[in-house]
Amino acid sequence: MGAADFPVRSQLSEEVARFVRTRIFNGDYAAGDYVRLDQLAAELGVSVTPVREALFGLRAEGMLEQLPHRGFVVLPVTKRDIIDVSAVQAHIGGELAARAAAAITDDRLRELGALQDQLEDAYASGDGERAVRLNHEFHRAINVAAESPKLAQLMSQITRYAPESVFPIIAGWPAKSSRHHRRLLAALARHDEQRARAVMAEHLAAGAAPLIGHLVERGVVEPERRAATRRS
Repeated sequence: MGAADFPVRSQLSEEVARFVRTRIFNGDYAAGDYVRLDQLAAELGVSVTPVREALFGLRAEGMLEQLPHRGFVVLPVTKRDIIDVSAVQAHIGGELAARAAAAITDDRLRELGALQDQLEDAYASGDGERAVRLNHEFHRAINVAAESPKLAQLMSQITRYAPESVFPIIAGWPAKSSRHHRRLLAALARHDEQRARAVMAEHLAAGAAPLIGHLVERGVVEPERRAATRRS
């Protein structure tokens, strides 16, 4: 393999990992299910190498467990997992938003405003895939504006644990998210660091409860009453 092949293969393994995460959060892969390397490679039409890399990466994230001579098995997603990820996102995201408020330019503000207009249009037209992409671009633009690449990199890694693809279909979330984004844009335009931090932290923390409810409905996360029964 040449040096030029590495980014392509690395990107492919990330795409495979994203595919498996989506299946887990959609309930297509339930806790205890095995993810078969050869079967997944054949389904996606890729070699086993990027699939193996993806599964090892998901093991490192705590999404999968590797059992000797048996393969990779899906681990449960818990309510605490979602709450913990949301809390860390809120803390780091809030800090990035505050730093962005101090450094943001008029050009970046116009870019964010245009992205938000497009995002609301995607929500209104029911284009969930486009909405996910635009929402990601909106948050990424703020993180870049913070001029704190290491912190932004940490945020990017944490975001892998949050199933972004389901948020557009959670009842009431698109409208609530848009309100948060508009308040955030106003704080950024005023270069109000404290307000930007508070709004972003509130926004990222607010997604935990509706996400948990959605994942409980899909059977991905156990309802509390069942979990309590098992502990007793």
